[in-house]
Amino acid sequence: MKTIKNIVLVAVVTLAAFSCKNEPKAEVVTVETETTVETKKATLDPNATYAKAEFTIEGMTCAIGCARTIEKKLAKMEGVKSAKVDYDKKLAMVEYDDAKVTTTSLEETVGKVGDTYTVKDMKTVTSFSDKKACSADCKKDCCANKTDAEKKACSKDCKKACCADKAKA
Repeated sequence: MKTIKNIVLVAVVTLAAFSCKNEPKAEVVTVETETTVETKKATLDPNATYAKAEFTIEGMTCAIGCARTIEKKLAKMEGVKSAKVDYDKKLAMVEYDDAKVTTTSLEETVGKVGDTYTVKDMKTVTSFSDKKACSADCKKDCCANKTDAEKKACSKDCKKACCADKAKA
């Protein structure tokens, strides 16, 4: 009987010790605040000298997640007039104020978007290229009526055997 009293006494003391906590409970209070976000729209300098750069971006795996993200980051840079990233061609075309933006800063911006993206073949151009991939009928689109140099340039981009054969000729 004495053992049962001791067990009951220990149980009551333990229950009292753990159930009577005087911890303050956190109170959630919602406070309404007014926030104003100033969006500063960068204006382009009409007197600025704009340069155009084309470069290849390696490491892109999708059109929306990769190419669009890179395009948006490039377009948001101060001094960038326009930016276009073509996932299929892995080509970026950027028009920028050469006093505010350099090709190095463009390359750094692409690198900051993700570790997997690397810039290759950076070149400053006078106008953006309009490279077209071969269609189903290579003879009409890609390699017909072109000089040997144009055929070779076409065959580098074209995966079709007919263009490769024409370029060797």
